[in-house]
Amino acid sequence: MTLEKKIKDKKVNFEFNKEYIKVVTEKISNNDAVFITNSFKEMHPSDAADIIEHLSDTDRESLIKLNNFKLDPQVFVELNESIQTEIIKYLSKDTIVDILKNLESDDAIKILENLEEKNKNDILGSLPPKDRFVLLESLSYPEDSAARIMQRELTAIPSNWSVGQTIDYLRENKDLPEEFLEIFIVDNEFKPIGTVPSSKVLRTPRDTKMISIMNESQLLIPVDMDREEVGHLFENYNLNSACVVDKGNKLVGMITSDDVLTVLKEEAEEDALRLAGVGDEEITDGIIKKTKRRFNWLLLNLFTAIIASVVIGFFQDDIEKVVALAVLMPIVASMGGNAGMQTLAVTIRSIATNELTKNNFSQNVIKEFTIGILNGIIFAIISAIVVHIWFNDLTLSLIISISMVLNMIVAGLFGVLVPITLKKFNIDPAIASSVFVTTITDVIGFLSFLGVGAFFFYN
Repeated sequence: MTLEKKIKDKKVNFEFNKEYIKVVTEKISNNDAVFITNSFKEMHPSDAADIIEHLSDTDRESLIKLNNFKLDPQVFVELNESIQTEIIKYLSKDTIVDILKNLESDDAIKILENLEEKNKNDILGSLPPKDRFVLLESLSYPEDSAARIMQRELTAIPSNWSVGQTIDYLRENKDLPEEFLEIFIVDNEFKPIGTVPSSKVLRTPRDTKMISIMNESQLLIPVDMDREEVGHLFENYNLNSACVVDKGNKLVGMITSDDVLTVLKEEAEEDALRLAGVGDEEITDGIIKKTKRRFNWLLLNLFTAIIASVVIGFFQDDIEKVVALAVLMPIVASMGGNAGMQTLAVTIRSIATNELTKNNFSQNVIKEFTIGILNGIIFAIISAIVVHIWFNDLTLSLIISISMVLNMIVAGLFGVLVPITLKKFNIDPAIASSVFVTTITDVIGFLSFLGVGAFFFYN
C-alpha cells in the first residue's frame, strides 16, 4: 500500500513520521490543497494539528495561504497557542470569524485571548450579535477565572418537564452542545437545582417527571472562581461536568472535564517553567524575547552566587592553609542544594493541590526536619568513608560529616519555609523559591563546612 493510499485510509491508525511530513510538504509545493484538505478531514483533528505543528515555518505559512485550503476550526483548536498566534497572522478576518462561529464558546474565547486588542475588537464587531454578546461577557471576567473556561452551550430544562418532553426537546433543538453527559434542572428563575445523567433519561419512562429522577446534590461554580481551584474541585469530586453560576446563582454555563484537564496541564507546565526561572516561555519565541525573559533570574542568581563567594572569602586564609577544604566544599553545597530542591518541588506541588494546610503545616515541617537528619546521617557516613580513603584524614572526615548533617537539615527546612513564606506575601512560590533555596543551601553549606573546618584545625 502506498503512503498516499495509507493517508486516505480511515482505518489506518495515524502515527507521526518524517515520511508523511515529506509527502505533505511536497503537496504544499505543488499547490495541491485538495489532497491536504481531504487528508485532514479523514483523520482526527489533533493528528492534523500535529502535522501542521511539525511543518517548517515557511511550509506552514505556504499551507495556510494555499488557495482552496480550508482550515478546519476543530484542527485550529488543537494547535498549541504559539502556532495559533503565528497562523492567525496569515488568516483573513472573514476566515477567523468563520472559525469562531463554528466553535463552542470556551474554545472561541481561547482564540480571542491570543489576538491583539485591535484585531480582537475588529473580529468581535464582525460576529453575529448573539455570539458577540456571549464572548464579550466572558472576556469581561479575569483571565484565570471559571468564566474563561466555561462553555455557554449547555442543556437545561424546567423542573416540571417530563422525560418525554425532555427527549423531544433534545431531538429538536439544534443549539445544544454536540456532546453532553448531564442535563441541568433549573427553577423558574433559571437557577440550577439538580442534574440528571443523559443515560438515565434514556432508561426512564416518558411520563416520569425529571425532578423525580434528578440528583439534588451538585456543585455550583461561581463565574469568578480561579480556574486552578475549579481543577481541584473536579479532581476531588470526580466530576464529568459542573454548572457555572453568576452572582445571582443563575445558570450561565458549564465546565467539562476536558477543559479542566487542559487547565491542570497548563498549570503544571507553568509551574515547571517558573521553577526554572523561564516564565511562560514558548518554543516559538524569538532569541531576543527569550534572552529578556531569562535575564532577570540569571542576574538574581549572579548576586546570590556573589553572596556565597563572600562567605567563602571569609575563610580564604583557612583554605590556603588546608587546600583539601577547597576540594571538598562543593560536595556539601551541592548535596544541600539538591536536597533543598527535592523538598521544594514536593512543597510547591502540595501548595498547588491545596494539600498543605494550616492543620498539617507543623507536621510537614517536622517531617522534613526528620528527613534532613536521616539523609544527613546517611550521606555523612558515606562522605566520611570516601574522604578518609581519599585523604587518609579523620579530622577531614569528621568535618564533612558534621557539615553534611547541618546542611541537609537546613535544606529540608527551607525547602518548606521559603515557598510558604512567599505564598503569604502573595508571591508565586514557583517563581522565586528555587533562587532563595539554592542560595541558602550554598551559604549554609560553605559556612558550616569552612566554619567547622576552621574550628577543628585552629583550636
